[in-house]
Amino acid sequence: ERARRTIPGGITHDIRHLPPFPVYVSRAQGSRKWDVDGQEYVDYWMGHGALFLGHCHPAVVSAIQEQAARGTHLGACHEAEVRWAELVQRLISSAEMVRFTMSGTEATHLALRLARAYTARPKVIKLTGHFHGWHDGVAAGVHPPFDVPLSAGIPGATLDQVLLCHPNDPKAVQGLIERGDVAAVILEPAGGQAGLIPTIPGYLQELRALTTRERVVLIFDEVITGFRYAPGGAQAYFGVTPDLTTLAKIVAGGLPGGAVAGKREIMSLIAHRGDPGWDRSERVAHAGTFNANPLSAAAGIATLETVADGTLHARANKLGEELRAALGLVMKRAGAPGAVFGESSI
Repeated sequence: ERARRTIPGGITHDIRHLPPFPVYVSRAQGSRKWDVDGQEYVDYWMGHGALFLGHCHPAVVSAIQEQAARGTHLGACHEAEVRWAELVQRLISSAEMVRFTMSGTEATHLALRLARAYTARPKVIKLTGHFHGWHDGVAAGVHPPFDVPLSAGIPGATLDQVLLCHPNDPKAVQGLIERGDVAAVILEPAGGQAGLIPTIPGYLQELRALTTRERVVLIFDEVITGFRYAPGGAQAYFGVTPDLTTLAKIVAGGLPGGAVAGKREIMSLIAHRGDPGWDRSERVAHAGTFNANPLSAAAGIATLETVADGTLHARANKLGEELRAALGLVMKRAGAPGAVFGESSI
């Protein structure tokens, strides 16, 4: 009731809308968290998927504490952001260059801007049921009925730039691309929201071949799958390299942070060239007070170094498969209509 008097709806993220009231957590450790009434929970959600190492992993906590003593917001470039980018580049196959943001929503927003600048085309193909954040440019086709936008307050002209297509239908994507005005195809390659309708074998490979042939930018939204399916994300797991990849959640070790990674020729559109005409009218602008924040960098580095060899992914994937199989068996024994499915640790 206190929250409802000061915060709209009493929550700070739509996904936490849980009737009759949301859970208020007071502390967390490892795989557990405790609410304000002292009740203990097993946390299968893990911070919306951001905490691959669990709550308060010692290496991450130590890295954050050490950085906090040196500065929480330096307002300048710092060595940790370079080390962080180098780790992303090492693990993600598409990451020839990396630019940090403060969220997954910001990452997809920047990726689409880059794609439009690179191709000089306005339209974006988005798959129904896939989620790419809450900004206006991707607020179509998220939840059924797909012809209703994710939110009120979005200009129709903005929604007109988004072309919707059902998942697992490469011919439909080809038909839209043949319009000649498509800058990018953006999708979740697996997992997360898109996992409700699993990606069929061969679909990603067909998209890669099609977009390459038509010079359309292929964007993998790996905000959820990045560093989860494998150290190199879903693109490593499936063996398909996109032009751009958007990251958040695990990339920042559970702190606020995201990134766009991709081909050098596309990412270089952000760089200043010292040419006043180019820098003012051709360059892709990208600002952000807390981009590559040193605390997020410290947590991200500690996390990525810990998961880099893939050992923890093998364990998490095995546990995920065991859990799915056991839940499915329970449902079968109970005669409950339904099934449990997923990939990796999703």
